[in-house]
Amino acid sequence: MGVTVAVCPHGGLFLAGAFSCGPRWRCWEDWDELELVSQHHLVPVDGRAARVRMRRFPRRPPLPLLPVALRLFFRTADVESPSAITDAAKVVEGKLNGMGLNLLINNAGIYTPTASLETVDAEDMVRTYKTNAVGPMLMAQAFLPLLKKAAQDSKEKGLSCSKAAIINISTILGSIKKTPDSFFHPVISYRCSKAALNMLTMCQALTYKEAGILCVALHPGWVKTEMGTQEADLTVDTSVRGLLSVLPILSEKHSGTLLNWEGKAIPW
Repeated sequence: MGVTVAVCPHGGLFLAGAFSCGPRWRCWEDWDELELVSQHHLVPVDGRAARVRMRRFPRRPPLPLLPVALRLFFRTADVESPSAITDAAKVVEGKLNGMGLNLLINNAGIYTPTASLETVDAEDMVRTYKTNAVGPMLMAQAFLPLLKKAAQDSKEKGLSCSKAAIINISTILGSIKKTPDSFFHPVISYRCSKAALNMLTMCQALTYKEAGILCVALHPGWVKTEMGTQEADLTVDTSVRGLLSVLPILSEKHSGTLLNWEGKAIPW
């Protein structure tokens, strides 16, 4: 699955994921909230339709309206391709001019709504796992040196998003304990891949703690998007503003946990 990322050449916030619809694309407009996390920003766009979004980009709010420090660089990578991810990391490293990367948000994901236990096949299971679990792992591996650099250069104590963090966008559907509450919608391949992502988040938290890197999984909620449908509970704005309000308050006590858009803990 393709993903287009954008990075400020002067360091700071870095997001990676598919943003064609839903709360992730809406983040582009919420600059004030992003300032709570870092003085540096970037804009995410949809990797699956990167050319379309790139053509539309000039019609978004003009750059002069954004913070003066903002400079954008777009890079497209395929999260299913280790070499593409490695290449993207090298390019981003060059754009950062010796600075570290404070925040990596892994959001690329795919979803098969009709995947029940009776209908899901091996191909769908493997494809979904590669994108939703293996992809975030490879992204973290590739950008780990830059995250470590940011943590080493930071004067902040403890763990935080403004120091160095990996945020994996997960879902309550990946919670084993909460499965009975939502199993009316099986989506087997999606659930299993997100459960794997949750485990990855915990493993990252335990491994990267000594390097000063915060690792958290976030559930954006059931949002009124193409994926969530209009039957969902949350509007895009509610989800996005919730997620952006959670990022600045994340600390060491949250590392290795799954939280929702309101900052409430979700059991594994």
